[in-house]
Amino acid sequence: MGVRIGYFDCFSGISGDMTLAALVDAGVDPKAITSAISSLGLPVELSFETVRRGDFRANYARVVCEPEHVHRHLHHIEAMIDKASITPRQGELAKRIFRKIGEAEAKVHGIDVAKIHFHEVGAADSIVDIVGAAVGLDLLGVERFEASPIPPGKGWVKAAHGKMSLPAPATAELLKGIPLAESTVEMELTTPTGAAIVATVAEAFGALPPMTIESIGLGAGTKDLPGQANILRLFVGQADTPSSSDRVWVLETNLDDLPGEIVGHTTTLLMAAGALDAFLTPIQMKKNRPGVMITVLCDRSQIPAMETILFRETTTLGIRRYEVGRHKLKRQAAEVETPFGTVKGKLGWLDGRPPTFSPEYEDCARVASTQGVPLRDVYNAAHAAYAQATPFGPAPTPAPAPAPTRSEHGHSHDHGHGHDHHH
Repeated sequence: MGVRIGYFDCFSGISGDMTLAALVDAGVDPKAITSAISSLGLPVELSFETVRRGDFRANYARVVCEPEHVHRHLHHIEAMIDKASITPRQGELAKRIFRKIGEAEAKVHGIDVAKIHFHEVGAADSIVDIVGAAVGLDLLGVERFEASPIPPGKGWVKAAHGKMSLPAPATAELLKGIPLAESTVEMELTTPTGAAIVATVAEAFGALPPMTIESIGLGAGTKDLPGQANILRLFVGQADTPSSSDRVWVLETNLDDLPGEIVGHTTTLLMAAGALDAFLTPIQMKKNRPGVMITVLCDRSQIPAMETILFRETTTLGIRRYEVGRHKLKRQAAEVETPFGTVKGKLGWLDGRPPTFSPEYEDCARVASTQGVPLRDVYNAAHAAYAQATPFGPAPTPAPAPAPTRSEHGHSHDHGHGHDHHH
């Protein structure tokens, strides 16, 4: 059974207006967004038009504002959202995005979030972007959002509080825990608004996940960029359920000049440090030397720890790494009663198919040692106990499942160099 997923391809960064335009281009009714914006009571007009960026067609969100001379606090913006003609779910998402920006700016300036003045992000055009995006994200009807690594841009930006290198302080705060991509363009590619939106809704960051694409929305930034299309792509489609499919990283290094004791010790350290798996493959290296390849499977957040161990413990000069998709059986802990005692194991199954039972080695070894019987007898007894319990009686009582692992994620100014109606 699949899950409907939305994936933000941020190869030219992300901003509020790019997100809004991509959502409409992906199939969200623009009238639903414009009517929601009209209910805010701001002196703005929102329209969508087709443009070209880097010789590609894209949708552009044009916001025309009358000049305002007002500094808004968080409670002013939240009150405006509460009065708008949008659903409670849409309003709550808009407030979550604004709160995330407010917390980032409060951290940057070292003052309470309630005292933060929203400058550019509190201006009418940015309120339109965030509220419109919240409505569009809800109406898109996806169950899960993911995104590519984020290029913040490079160079300098002039903010209300002085010149600062990119990423701007609040943008950097918002992107904590999110993988960044290399920025080749001398410009602010990712604005605080864009960073706040993707940091709020995306549950994972990486390559385009395995999915069946239904629609692709292209949202244009204001400027044409040298050498690349200034576009945010939003892929919408069906993917495997997160419980049965995920992505992990593979680290590899070849060794031909280490004693086996050190190689074995290294794999032990890798597993103890949290690797999903670490294993050895015999290989033939240059000059006809027999060697070994160490392969490590790990989550993205574990890469630094794994590479530290490999560089410290071995003579390697380099480590290959790449991301791979992984399809998993659904799993649940279980126990069976054997003539030798209780044996723990795991049930694994695909939807629509009966589960299989795998006894845990450590538990089988414990029982074999305690009872003074061969390990294979304990394995055979565990499989027999499961087979007997399933067709003729109740299935094995599941042990408490371990808590699911949490995926890593993680000055509120959309400056003149950014996407939000300025570039």
